[in-house]
Amino acid sequence: MNRILSGDLPRSRVLAALLIVVLIGLIAAPFIFPGARSLNVAAKVAVFVLLVASYDLLLGYTGIVSFAHTMFFGIGGYGIGIAAAKLGATWGSLALGFVASLALTLAVALVIGLLSLRVRTIFFAMITLAVAAFFQILASQLSDFTGGEDGLNFRLPALLQNRLACYYLVLAAAALLFLVLLRVVNSPFGRVLQSIRENEFRAESLGYRTVFYRTTANCLAALFATFAGALYALWLRYTGPDTTLSFAIMIDLLLMVVIGGMGTLYGAVIGATLFVVAQNYLQDLMKLASGATSGIPLLPNLLHPDRWLLWLGMLFVVCVYWFPTGIVGKLRRAR
Repeated sequence: MNRILSGDLPRSRVLAALLIVVLIGLIAAPFIFPGARSLNVAAKVAVFVLLVASYDLLLGYTGIVSFAHTMFFGIGGYGIGIAAAKLGATWGSLALGFVASLALTLAVALVIGLLSLRVRTIFFAMITLAVAAFFQILASQLSDFTGGEDGLNFRLPALLQNRLACYYLVLAAAALLFLVLLRVVNSPFGRVLQSIRENEFRAESLGYRTVFYRTTANCLAALFATFAGALYALWLRYTGPDTTLSFAIMIDLLLMVVIGGMGTLYGAVIGATLFVVAQNYLQDLMKLASGATSGIPLLPNLLHPDRWLLWLGMLFVVCVYWFPTGIVGKLRRAR
């Protein structure tokens, strides 16, 4: 187990128990929680754990604030979608679309890194925001290829038409890539990234080329986000601006990283699971609570399902107040 986790053990019994519960829940989700909705939530959790972990490589481990992460998520989704829609539902077309999306991601991330990572703090964040907005507009305008605002529906090979087989493919790929990310952050390369995050000038004085390391981290995070986008497109059999390129997804990523704990990949597991489950089931819980308190003044209105975003925001504020270093950071510090 120590080798599988690259020496990065949970270091907290409570955290280890939570991670085991999440893993067992995802593996057994098709049998414990039957129904299309619960399976869709489980698949989204698996994909977003990988996506949040890839973003934490930038924000938590390297100290880079980027708003272009959903752009790479979208490139992965559109690579699969365009290839399957235009070339047919074959394994060859999916492989071609996937390789093309990885190549485009690497080129864009490299250009952003070389031209922009010399810019500090908020200026780099604004550059990435502008690039992401441009890509979203481009995807909406090139309707012949991307389907415009409506997106693309496509078919998959026969094996992936089976929802259970597709789910376990997505889950296995996301888990494997998460373990690869664990190996990256616990390697000497990952240690250098953390030193850059703590004190970039000191890292430079020790002889490390910080621009090279920051650019490499940007490229790696982008490639893993592209993997996540491709897996999400395979699961949905659809890709579009709202599912992969929306700025709301970028805000959700930030919230998940902060809730789980920056600089801890296990925080991606906890943060993504809590946020996605709350996003999908909080309205149902509020509907039950509103009905149960129907005889009490004001409470039914406060607990109305239409106000779920208000309560989600309050839950986020409570999490930040009680867990300023994230849930994982709090649990490890308590130990």
